[in-house]
Amino acid sequence: MAFPGTWLTESESIAYRVVPKCACSTIGQIMYYSDHGRYFDGDIHDSTSGLHKWNQEDSQPIIDRAVKSRKAVSFTCVRNPYSRILSSFFDKIAGIQRNGKRYRGNLIPQIVQRYGIEVGSPEDNFDFDQVASFRRFLLFARDTIRWRRPMEPDIHWSAMSGHIATFIVNGGRYDQIFFTEKFNEGMQKVLDAAETPVKVDVNAVPRFNESEGHGPKRAHKVSDYFDDLSRHLVWEIYKKDFQLFRYDFDDPDNKMPKGEVDLDEVHAKLGR
Repeated sequence: MAFPGTWLTESESIAYRVVPKCACSTIGQIMYYSDHGRYFDGDIHDSTSGLHKWNQEDSQPIIDRAVKSRKAVSFTCVRNPYSRILSSFFDKIAGIQRNGKRYRGNLIPQIVQRYGIEVGSPEDNFDFDQVASFRRFLLFARDTIRWRRPMEPDIHWSAMSGHIATFIVNGGRYDQIFFTEKFNEGMQKVLDAAETPVKVDVNAVPRFNESEGHGPKRAHKVSDYFDDLSRHLVWEIYKKDFQLFRYDFDDPDNKMPKGEVDLDEVHAKLGR
């Protein structure tokens, strides 16, 4: 069985199912540090050694064994769906990527043409109607997820429950699932449960936000971006995320979860 999107420390102490736009850069760097006593020099997504990743062929049997034997503490991290889809828009659609180019080459011109989205540019200081463009992007995201057109859904805006389910369906079990909004507390619990070669104090870890500073800043509060239609689309796409991870659908400005994750419920509902 496969464990796509899974990272494992070389000491096999911690296994992490990556969920894009949920602090994955910081988590990867913490895992790297917990083995090596230093952070990876660069974006952790670019590392090809020092951390086992499922997309590295040599790592696959090691990850498979560590996950199935329950040797590693297995976890993932989730985020409020409203904040997550907004972050995807500002980073991947309106932002410039680390390589100085737009995300996925011809994607942006395609959706500008088909959906009337505006994204601005560094030259005009990203001057565009953020609310109107985001709502049109949301329609595009829904189309990719519901009908897989005009393209397959992207990992950055497909539902968290979909990412998280593959780990369960293929024979893994999560020991912990914590919230990006309570990051330090949740990450520290994972580290405390694992026997890592290097101790990590999460409060001393810098934030590794690889999308920071490459695009426009959000100009409005979260709820301003979501009218009735937008919220209908968000529910259509992320209903399971709101329900399983206890986020507040009724108040987009309340980013905090309303309760803890019930691991048994997650495994029962996503393991089918």
